[in-house]
Amino acid sequence: MRVHGGVAPRALGLGTEGAFAVLARAREIERRGRDVVHLEIGEPDFATPAHASEAAFAAIRAGETGYCPAPGLPELREAAAAELSRTRGVPVAPERVLVANGAKPFLFFGVLATCEPGDEVVYPDPGFPIYESAIRFAGATPVPLVLREARDFAFSVDELAACLTDRTKLVILNSPQNPTGGVLDRATVAAAAGVLREGPAWVLSDEVYGRLLYEGEFCSVASEPGMLERTIVLDSFSKTYAMTGWRCGYAAVPEPLVEPLTRFLVNATSCVPPFVQRAGIAALTGPQDGVAAMLAEFRARRDLVVEGLRSLPGVSCRVPHGAFYAFPNVEAVPLRADALAERLLDEAGVALLSGTAFGAAGEHHLRLSYATSRERLAEGLERMRAFLEAL
Repeated sequence: MRVHGGVAPRALGLGTEGAFAVLARAREIERRGRDVVHLEIGEPDFATPAHASEAAFAAIRAGETGYCPAPGLPELREAAAAELSRTRGVPVAPERVLVANGAKPFLFFGVLATCEPGDEVVYPDPGFPIYESAIRFAGATPVPLVLREARDFAFSVDELAACLTDRTKLVILNSPQNPTGGVLDRATVAAAAGVLREGPAWVLSDEVYGRLLYEGEFCSVASEPGMLERTIVLDSFSKTYAMTGWRCGYAAVPEPLVEPLTRFLVNATSCVPPFVQRAGIAALTGPQDGVAAMLAEFRARRDLVVEGLRSLPGVSCRVPHGAFYAFPNVEAVPLRADALAERLLDEAGVALLSGTAFGAAGEHHLRLSYATSRERLAEGLERMRAFLEAL
């Protein structure tokens, strides 16, 4: 006789993030007394801006610890709409801005709100692993759009066009990119918009690293004519303001999707804590010097990491133009990337990720997060050198 109902197969099939699994292994190694250089997790090692934290403390002292509107505080929706309008160059109404517990709910619920079994979703490969996880959970078919190293990890617009069929319901774009640090230039974004306008598919543009750009100007597909009306424009406080643990993100949403996505938020989380949202308002509307200082430090770290990687035997590395990741090519190393990543952790005490954690097109690559101090980055590179030279 069965005494329980078992576990739903689709729950067991839900994907995850390799970074958290590697972090857990690295922490276990540290508990055994060994030192580990952490290059696996995508989390800024900076403090949340003080004025944002103070806004949260003030809100708690004022008693803002209860429920609030599920779509977000009106003041945060207004501040986010103003920020999106300014940075994307298109008018975004506060009524079309929703607030969630980070960016991930918009990825997951965005797929669930637009896709059913039999639909197809185009997504970047290599790309953030939650994209494919959400697509498969919804019963839709994932269609990878390959980001090619030879194109500086951009995609070919011709290949994008070839991915689109009459079953394509959603196209996911990401720039600046995780895991490659690649950035789509204006010509590519404009050409992609031209292709996308020819069909009915929704677009989800993941722009959470939009302020972490080292050269050139940020380009959003939503800025192209006719695209805002079909695009979920996703942003977050996590990376820009070093607020990963606060769990607060926001998105500009096409009018037909506002109500369905709000219903998902009501069912899943009720609301983002109001004191967290007060911190978000302060982050958006207060001094931005902390963002500028963080970006300058990330640029210096990027240069250190790229130079160091290029000096390692069997390793080449393109210069990332955004985010805080390097995606070196290790095809010339006599180990597969997944085995190399595992041995670097176990034998050299360097925690990083295999490119295959981000899709099949990540083969022959590693992902390093340089969201740690220059001293630790230099130590990690030296440990990698010693390991590779001993192979």
